[in-house]
Amino acid sequence: MKVRTQLEALARRGAGRAASLRVRAIAVSAVLSGLAAPPGAADAAGAHVVEEVVVTASVTETPRRQIGTAVSVISGPEIELRGYHSLADVLRTQPGIGVSNSGGRGHSTALRIRGEEAFRTVLYIDGVKAVDPTADKVAPAFDSLLATSDLERVEVLRGPQGFMYGADAGGVVTVLTRTGAGALGARFGVEYGSFDTRKLDASLFGGGDEGDYFVSVTDLETDGFNAQTADALLRDRDGAENTTLHAKLGWNATDALRVQLVARDIDAAVRFDGCGFPTTTHDCEATTEQTTYRLSADYRTDRMSHILAYSESDILRHSLAEGAIAFTADGNLSRFEYIGSFRPSDALTLAYGVDLQTEKVVGAPTRERDQKGYYFEYQGRLGEAFFVSAGARYDDNDDFGTHTSARLSAAYVQALGDGSTLKYRASYGTGFRPPSLYEIAYNRDFAFPPASNVVLKEETSRGYDVGLEYFGANGLRVELAYFDQDIEDEIFFDLVSFSGYLQSPGKSRSKGVEAGVEVPFGSRWALTGNWTYNKAEDSTNEQRLRRPRHVGNLGIGYTSTDERLRVLANYRVSRDSIDIGNVALDDYEVLDLAIAYAPTAKLEVYGRVENALDEDYQEVLGYNTAGRSAYGGVRLRF
Repeated sequence: MKVRTQLEALARRGAGRAASLRVRAIAVSAVLSGLAAPPGAADAAGAHVVEEVVVTASVTETPRRQIGTAVSVISGPEIELRGYHSLADVLRTQPGIGVSNSGGRGHSTALRIRGEEAFRTVLYIDGVKAVDPTADKVAPAFDSLLATSDLERVEVLRGPQGFMYGADAGGVVTVLTRTGAGALGARFGVEYGSFDTRKLDASLFGGGDEGDYFVSVTDLETDGFNAQTADALLRDRDGAENTTLHAKLGWNATDALRVQLVARDIDAAVRFDGCGFPTTTHDCEATTEQTTYRLSADYRTDRMSHILAYSESDILRHSLAEGAIAFTADGNLSRFEYIGSFRPSDALTLAYGVDLQTEKVVGAPTRERDQKGYYFEYQGRLGEAFFVSAGARYDDNDDFGTHTSARLSAAYVQALGDGSTLKYRASYGTGFRPPSLYEIAYNRDFAFPPASNVVLKEETSRGYDVGLEYFGANGLRVELAYFDQDIEDEIFFDLVSFSGYLQSPGKSRSKGVEAGVEVPFGSRWALTGNWTYNKAEDSTNEQRLRRPRHVGNLGIGYTSTDERLRVLANYRVSRDSIDIGNVALDDYEVLDLAIAYAPTAKLEVYGRVENALDEDYQEVLGYNTAGRSAYGGVRLRF
């Protein structure tokens, strides 16, 4: 394949060592996807299946079969074929992930991993911790995060074992964007569809021995639909807009040293109803301006690696009623990081790092807090089949002192003699989350009894999972896992008297079973599926809100012999979920269909139908979801 050849050439050149982590991840993703072939498919001649490499599990690149934690991987071609505008919609096709959306594109979106709260999910985009420090609980802003054409690969670490990313990580989503390579290239796409949705995207890329570049822009507008069920009179459309700019610039200073700048700017707006006080209006708008960047220097030798990086994430939010600003939130998260690794032998890797984080919310008064983190992990191979990792993290928080969290994972790979393997894996991790700046300020300035009598303290967490993974010689993969995790001293808002933030005296718990399968049928067809049973309960043993007990996906994909035609169908099911007041939410089944055809190497036409069966359901009580909707477009490559 041409792309694979280019990537291998890039890896072989001197600068390839400096960029090896990214290049290998991209190369493996491209090979495994077969440039949008069915996942796991091999050609009729039994082509060699390249082993998948994952970087999220332990920061360093690790073959998937050696990992003792639960990891999902979504390739760029798969994201492109599915066609979803929102990255959250792409992620909800993976095991253990639930998503709640309040009214369509651009509206509030919560992504939960294994039943834990959305703010326990940590999002990294090219190494930048992309969260909103102005939120009541610091969390990723998935409502304004598009599935843009610059995405190369997305990895998900499920469960509270991501201690290298922060002690509060209940799950980690890592987004890796494309790196330019080869001669100057360009891409342009246009799409139109239901709810007067218009999408334009363009990118420019290239690279050589000395450096590379990839710049892109995506602009999405939709008139949307009536978001709230209570709006039975106006029934006006609550649309959204989003413009996302992205740039990745790399300089290969020497054979071993790579300097890289990644920047991303999101300018988004969404319309909604029911704002204003004391007079309520339905002419409401919320805007989000978020800018992130990361400057890094990556030095690598055969046995060692050193990464120094500085990153910032700035977010400015406005809430407008009848065009007048009613509320403003302005925040900043800055991080200095050092990530190192030393491989004294092929059977041992030591990973270590330091991150210094400053969290700031601008206002009257401005609130600011520092947290220093230090971590170390041993990654070892005992013999040819047993792999283990053991690590710890030490955090020093300005407000809540020092804490130590840890992770232990193990994997045993059994060869079955026919080219297939069976992996037994297990992991255990602990963590903590200090109250956010917003929670502290609210209880200090606005709370009344009982919340005003509560001195908030940090939450602590722990979780473990055990699992089996079967890897067949023909690309078949089967996964089965059990997980159990709990949160102690969980902070929550008082929804009875609205007095402020309270703290649970007991433990909330989430446990369940995940199952996944990838089945290739010959070289052209593939079946994928996953199912999650999740029993998530609060400290009073009541079911937690918006956590379906059962959620699953079943997909089938086809790629023609010449790889010009690609087809994908995905059937998503949700069962047994409740909302505020113990009100049962709808059980539902949603079928999405996607097709893409490339008559030439430079032109591709595509289309998709979302909710093809026109299912009527709610993910959040009182908010509508989109009915059957169709989209189509073209992509040009130069």
